Amino acid sequence: MTEIRTPRLLLRRWLDDDLVPLSEIHADREVMRWIGDGAGRSLEETAEDIEAWEEEWDDEGFGIFAVELLGSGELAGAVGLHVVDSPPEVADQVAVAWRLGRPFWGQGYASEAAQATLEFALQDRGLDRVVAVCRTSDTASANVLDKLGMHAESTARDPGTGHDLRVYGIDLTEFQA
Repeated sequence: MTEIRTPRLLLRRWLDDDLVPLSEIHADREVMRWIGDGAGRSLEETAEDIEAWEEEWDDEGFGIFAVELLGSGELAGAVGLHVVDSPPEVADQVAVAWRLGRPFWGQGYASEAAQATLEFALQDRGLDRVVAVCRTSDTASANVLDKLGMHAESTARDPGTGHDLRVYGIDLTEFQA
């Protein structure tokens, strides 16, 4: 089982007990406002997300991790890698992504988990490049991407929602663990 420990977090594969806490995170419209069309997700949709993430682990050797706090064992959210299907400018590239429950915002967890995920991608999985996509108005995610050393490379439009997006990237040669 693939696990990554950081000073405060355990990034791990999904367990059955994660469904309800993740569905509570997915039901929070403030958490989901930057993801897709911004709508919350039901318990069933969350179960489908976890199933798809686990399938990507099986197919690609990477995927979206559950993010657990080491001290309490609480599920803080999700972080990891996925093959992008949209926008077309980065389709079929590997992206880093995250979502954390609101109680876990502003404490550096997203940066800590995403940094560990980038290291996993570029050093352990042998990827040469990782991208990230966020809405141009999502300044919190842009700040995390800047901390990771990722560079804004271009803009795009989400074909599903029409939102303006910024595409970030980092190559193995630029990465500093």
